[in-house]
Amino acid sequence: MMAPPFGLILANRAVVLGVIKARDLLDIAVAGEQSQAFDTVWVGDSLLAKPRLEAVSLLSALAGVTSRVRLGVGCLATFVHRHPVLFAQQWASLDQLSNGRAWLAVCLGGPDEQSKAQALEHRVMNVNASERVGRLEEGIVILRKLFAEKNVAHAGRFYRFEGVTVEPKPVQQPCPIWIASNPTGLTWKGGASASEAVVERSFRRVARYADGWMSNKLSPDEFRRQLYHNININEDRQAALVESKKFLDSYYTSNFSAAFVEGWTVAGGPKQCVEQLRAYLDEGLGHMALRLTSWDQRGQLQRFLNEVAPAFA
Repeated sequence: MMAPPFGLILANRAVVLGVIKARDLLDIAVAGEQSQAFDTVWVGDSLLAKPRLEAVSLLSALAGVTSRVRLGVGCLATFVHRHPVLFAQQWASLDQLSNGRAWLAVCLGGPDEQSKAQALEHRVMNVNASERVGRLEEGIVILRKLFAEKNVAHAGRFYRFEGVTVEPKPVQQPCPIWIASNPTGLTWKGGASASEAVVERSFRRVARYADGWMSNKLSPDEFRRQLYHNININEDRQAALVESKKFLDSYYTSNFSAAFVEGWTVAGGPKQCVEQLRAYLDEGLGHMALRLTSWDQRGQLQRFLNEVAPAFA
């Protein structure tokens, strides 16, 4: 039987916002795995810009309470801040603890102009925002070496070392590294696109350095492979979108337009949600990670499992 095409995004920022407890995330993940409606559990990542439970720590806890679902971070926005040698040991250890279920999706994080908190995050970690692309590309190169080789040497713009062996190695060989990139719909710009040149470089970076591409805010016509999306099940579709906007505004400390939220959210009654999800499946969807855009995380999860997921069994 084919694995379900859906992943469950845990709202690990909601713990900092005081809406749910850390233990709730573990319980929700267990319920999601037991339902067999999801093949992956995802968490987000940020340090100061959008604080939340630290991603690798949370995924390690999830490794102890789950046994089947893959464990993903999408995306690791602090990748450019983390020393790749130390992070290689952390991620390989997670892959060992989960018996080869770790799924890494890295990204650039936001620029300084995104917010004062984002600028502070770069400053306190001694990283210039202009270095993010170089640090991401160099970091991926280093991870691939350390995950597979011994006595590794590297001489790059940001990191130089030789004779380094990181143990343990990941269970997965090769250990997947994806890039999350949304240059045509920048969240911090309310969905505006980057320039054509930046979009072109972004896609070439994915092709050159990554095992896969993670994206979001795409219509079925634009979508072909990987999506990070939102869902709110409510027979009153407008109410679902209003609640989703409040959730996303709080989650991202932003003020998204109603049109932006609608383009990023499957919303409406169960039948409407099934139809919207099927539109993506019909375009060859590989995996869709779904975030429940409601503070009633358990209630929305049960509605999805009871009223939407059976259509895709």
